[in-house]
Amino acid sequence: MLGLYISIAAVLILAILFLVFRIQTFIDIVRGASTRRVGTSNKVNAFLLLAFFVVSTALFIWYSVPASKFFLPKAVSEHGVRTDQMFWITMTILIIAFIGTNIFLFSFVFKYQFKEERKAYFYPDNHKLEIIWTVIPAIVMAILVYFGWKEWSAITRPAPENAEVVEIMGKQFAWQVRYPGKDKKFGGYNYKLIDATNEMGMNLNDPNSKDDFLPSEIHIPKGHPVLFKIRARDVIHSVFAPHFRLKMDAVPGLPTKFWFTPTKTTQEMRDELGNPKFNYEIACTEVCGRGHFAMRYVIVVEEPEEYEAWYAAQKPWSESNLEYILSKVDEKSKGLYPAPPASSAPKKDTTSTSAPADTVSNNTSVSLNSH
Repeated sequence: MLGLYISIAAVLILAILFLVFRIQTFIDIVRGASTRRVGTSNKVNAFLLLAFFVVSTALFIWYSVPASKFFLPKAVSEHGVRTDQMFWITMTILIIAFIGTNIFLFSFVFKYQFKEERKAYFYPDNHKLEIIWTVIPAIVMAILVYFGWKEWSAITRPAPENAEVVEIMGKQFAWQVRYPGKDKKFGGYNYKLIDATNEMGMNLNDPNSKDDFLPSEIHIPKGHPVLFKIRARDVIHSVFAPHFRLKMDAVPGLPTKFWFTPTKTTQEMRDELGNPKFNYEIACTEVCGRGHFAMRYVIVVEEPEEYEAWYAAQKPWSESNLEYILSKVDEKSKGLYPAPPASSAPKKDTTSTSAPADTVSNNTSVSLNSH
């Protein structure tokens, strides 16, 4: 520690001596005692600027190598690979342009530093050069935008008919997830039906709601298209799954979607990283409130046969909330659900803040069944 203090003190002393020398030079200029228009400081500054560029470029290259260990692993979705390719192409173009322009900037400062015997050349404009440095960046930008638009269109267009569909709803401060049952059809939903029990706002009068289930984590099959249908019930959230290169805002009143094809199972990624605790996950990337940090949700990618077994084992949400459902649905829909045992009368729900289900028309519920 003492050696560090001594080093700092030595640097400060040298800096003070340099400033004293500079102040004396300025005093001489003001008094007219100095007849030189430019001293050695002009050459020193020109050299230091050139040295700064060389050292900064070397540090940039040196730091980029160890920094690469913090990069995400290779994308585990088909579109993610193409997204990464576009990213690195864009970065390469920007780095070449940045270093190239700075080479000219710093080398010109050194080469054309002030000299007594040299007269500056007045160069007001050059239309040819201006056209070149305007048209070339415009063409490059147009090409990059075109390929970006093409890729964005590919992942937001209607998903394949055989896609597995998952509904994701953001709320403060958690994700709610719903799957269609064995019929592969979602029941409708309506925000007026949301309460402490029916957090997804499912329309329980819709027959398609009967076998929908709400798991504690997302399961999706490897090598099979998956469609995320996304919405929010309070403020803007954002579904972000970095390993899949997936990011889509969840906006109240404006459902969004994103489809992709996973290419590597959770177990394969654990083996590759040597981390048995690794999990894919969704995080929220909108600062949606003080509990924002808690919005994490696990995604499990499985082999297709494992996924089918998991899917078949899931129990409909209605089975564990039968009394609640029968207290909400209208008379014509009660036949959709088996009657509870005679010994257990339906309990009156006192936590609901929504309108009764029979006051909300089935025609107002939103359907999720079109891809």
